[in-house]
Amino acid sequence: MPSWNRTNNGYSTISPTKSVFFAAIGLSALVLMPRIASAQDSSAPISRTGPIARSSQYPASPAPPRASLGVMPSSGQIDAHRERLFNELAEEVAQFDRLGNLVRRVSQLVKPSVIHIEAHKVTGKGATAESYDEAGSGVVLEIAGDRWVLTNRHVINGASIDQIVMRTSDGRRWAPDQILMDASTDVAVMKLTTAPFRSRDSGRRPMPAPDRMPPAARIANSDGVQIGDFVIAIGSPFGLSHSVTFGIMSAKGRRDLSLGEERIDLQDFFQTDAAINPGNSGGPLLNLRGEVIGLNTAIASSSGGSEGIGFAIPINMAARVAEELILHGRLRRGYLGVTLDPEFAAAEFPTSSGQYASMKLSPDSGSGYYRDEELKFGGARVKNVRAGSPAEAARLQNNDIILQFDGCLIEDDDHLVARVGMAPTDEPLDMVILRDGKRYRTEVTLRQMP
Repeated sequence: MPSWNRTNNGYSTISPTKSVFFAAIGLSALVLMPRIASAQDSSAPISRTGPIARSSQYPASPAPPRASLGVMPSSGQIDAHRERLFNELAEEVAQFDRLGNLVRRVSQLVKPSVIHIEAHKVTGKGATAESYDEAGSGVVLEIAGDRWVLTNRHVINGASIDQIVMRTSDGRRWAPDQILMDASTDVAVMKLTTAPFRSRDSGRRPMPAPDRMPPAARIANSDGVQIGDFVIAIGSPFGLSHSVTFGIMSAKGRRDLSLGEERIDLQDFFQTDAAINPGNSGGPLLNLRGEVIGLNTAIASSSGGSEGIGFAIPINMAARVAEELILHGRLRRGYLGVTLDPEFAAAEFPTSSGQYASMKLSPDSGSGYYRDEELKFGGARVKNVRAGSPAEAARLQNNDIILQFDGCLIEDDDHLVARVGMAPTDEPLDMVILRDGKRYRTEVTLRQMP
């Protein structure tokens, strides 16, 4: 049965068979159906001039020298022909070489900012105590003037601060000076220090303090990431530090992952086919500009290894959580004050382009929650409005369908929960709802989650 595995590399010093599975979900099959081109499909022009169809995009290679009247071609002719074919191949592959050069340059540029993490953990007490080491990854960011290592909470959760070792690509070792974590997003940050590193073996002398901080990585606006974009993952799969893999962005907005004991309430994952394995957790997902777009977190696997389905937290989300932890000591989650209907099927309630009713508001210029160009429905239905909540102040009612929140088209209830949880508090935010077949625009000012 396929499993959602967290991607840190867990192994036990007592029980070698300790599971690294994040959680199990009920996926009976993952089947990729082949694409069948129809006669109207013009995306790949095909020339059918014989029993074997050839793509018109790729002309046939020139034929080799042929024997004529019993005279065989000389070895020089054959060598010249092969040389010509190699030269043509080199010209055609040049564009792929440029892509490969980009991947190499990105890897060389970002590797110094990627951290290999080892955490020594102990579970249980007394005779049932079990100790084991877990390996994961992290990436250095500059936040509030200091260097912090951004990683996943599950990589270091359960290890004391003096049981965590961080290592850069040049082999230098670091000890965290401060650790902050948020369970609702599985995000953690560790402050780097130049204090001498001490082994957890108290009998060893401390190593010299690092002479310089590792460079901070550059982050992108992950809202601009598109499906099909090339991506690069760097991390420590199975403890093999600073490994590089390459792939594409497969999907966005994965919010219904069942992650077992690690309850992650605010989900908005990227999906990628870049190889991600146990130990990649906390490592960066990059674009071809060398900018961090995500934090690798989990995989879908029936074997415990990469099967082409990996998940990453968008960096906009992870960085905001990190800043909240550093500046305020916790994530100040937004609070709307509604109970949502998880059984709501938005496709049953298509909106028209009719008039907006007024709720002290002006009509919106958009088309509600219905994207004409994508034919995509969405929305979250309100089951209950709590008394005294921001939702009540915004005049929301039971059975209202929230179509847009803070300028974002809402896809479902999980999407709204994620957007509200990460939204700023104590400032007015725009919202569009559907009520009795009419659309309304209003403003809501969120409070902090009580």
